[in-house]
Amino acid sequence: MVVAWFAVTTTGLVQPYIIPSPVDTWKAFTDNPEYLWGHTLVTTGETLAGFVIAAVVGVLVAVLMVYSPTLEKTFYPLILFAQVIPKIAIAPLFVVWLGFGASPKVLVAVLMAFFPVVISGISGLRSVDPELLELTSTMGASRIKTFWKVRFPAALPELLSGLKVAATLAVTGAVVGEFVGANSGLGFVILQANGNIDTAMLFAALIIMSALGVLLFAIIQVAETLLIPWHASRRNRG
Repeated sequence: MVVAWFAVTTTGLVQPYIIPSPVDTWKAFTDNPEYLWGHTLVTTGETLAGFVIAAVVGVLVAVLMVYSPTLEKTFYPLILFAQVIPKIAIAPLFVVWLGFGASPKVLVAVLMAFFPVVISGISGLRSVDPELLELTSTMGASRIKTFWKVRFPAALPELLSGLKVAATLAVTGAVVGEFVGANSGLGFVILQANGNIDTAMLFAALIIMSALGVLLFAIIQVAETLLIPWHASRRNRG
């Protein structure tokens, strides 16, 4: 990809204001390190806050829906409805309700990351062998002990897969919130660069966004290896 990027820009197939060269993009990094670092920290904070909230609430909702069919019938249509609404369409409402601070960006990140956590949590909690649940019940294990000793460990592979997806979506959600109304963050940098036709700075912000998503994905990958090494080794063999 980098070679193709060099080839397209150095041969003059496209104008620099459409696709900047890798050299110009690197120069945008080196000429504005403090500017990019400050806005990156803002987006990172919003992303992490949204991801953590989505993960905690998503797991709790998944547990409630698995253990209560009534709650599942009540909440599942609402969750699905909230998922299919374009987040860019409702982000302006959050700005009106919550102002121009970090809250609307975090809320958009939560909405983006929440759905995969819930779905993967439900699927993982229901993947337990029914005979194993009957065995624990026969041996007198309480529902809480069965959850911590059987259901939750069995759900970790799918839950962590959902968290990987949620982490990348949280980055997108935070930036979408910044597009609507912000004076800081990578979304703000992209809007400014677009208005100034500064594609080198725009590409620099996009690269940082991608790196942030990849870093969060990698952290969860490491957590997966530490928490469920048997599953990670089986996946690597596959």
